[in-house]
Amino acid sequence: MITLTQYNRRALYGGIISALIMGLGAYFLGNISGYEAKILIKSSLPGINTLCNTIALASATILALLLTLLSLSSSTKSKLTKEHYHHVLLIAKIDTVIFIMAMILFQLLNIPITEADNVPSFWYTTIYYVSLALSSLLSGGLISVVLMLFNAVSSIIKIVGLEITDHPLISKSEDENNENTTSETKNTNSD
Repeated sequence: MITLTQYNRRALYGGIISALIMGLGAYFLGNISGYEAKILIKSSLPGINTLCNTIALASATILALLLTLLSLSSSTKSKLTKEHYHHVLLIAKIDTVIFIMAMILFQLLNIPITEADNVPSFWYTTIYYVSLALSSLLSGGLISVVLMLFNAVSSIIKIVGLEITDHPLISKSEDENNENTTSETKNTNSD
């Protein structure tokens, strides 16, 4: 089981807060009738479809970037802890779920439901609110993934680029080996 680090929790809270803020917009619209919902669905579909396409593209790109991050992580001088790799795995899992949900929502919203004559009018209200809720969740999820990715990248920058040796993601056994090697080299040089 993966335990959430402080950075993961902050990223997930950021996504949840973002989704709630976006979802509150639908709440403030108030109670709408089926006919109003049908009109709102027609007007909001292009925007939601664009959002789904953007989220799917961003999710696929993030998965590719994770491969680059792993390549860079494995080529560092310092041995990284398993926590770093669990963090990257969690990002990949959440990102994959968001990608799949975006594609499913995109496909569902491309069904021409507003053109059907035999659909009860109360369904439009439900479809409208569900589409807004799902798009808010997808947006909040993507924000969480981007924040988690930022945390992983900033840690790698600190370890690789800035050569910080006391970072929590550097394996302690590797630090001890480096200290032993350094002290052996100093002892050899002094002889």
